[in-house]
Amino acid sequence: MKNVDRLFVRIDYTNNNKDFGNNDFDDHIDYLTKISAERFFIGGGFENKKGGMIIFKARNLKEAKKIAKNDPLIKRGLYTYEIYEWNLVLISEESGKL
Repeated sequence: MKNVDRLFVRIDYTNNNKDFGNNDFDDHIDYLTKISAERFFIGGGFENKKGGMIIFKARNLKEAKKIAKNDPLIKRGLYTYEIYEWNLVLISEESGKL
């Protein structure tokens, strides 16, 4: 990881007051697939709770928020999110074997 890049964690929460349309989730996955081709990116939904988490690289908090705000699920108000800069302290040798 380059020194100029930082890791960010985005926690997503389902907005229970909104209903998903036919293409909402597909649009979300298409957007995230495009973003993941440009940078380190890992994400998924929670098994025991509605919502999910994404870890990704960005130059700064402003760029990280821009990435989050352009996600179709966020733009359409289907999810809300919190975003944190993550200070990675330890990474195991096994992490590359996921």
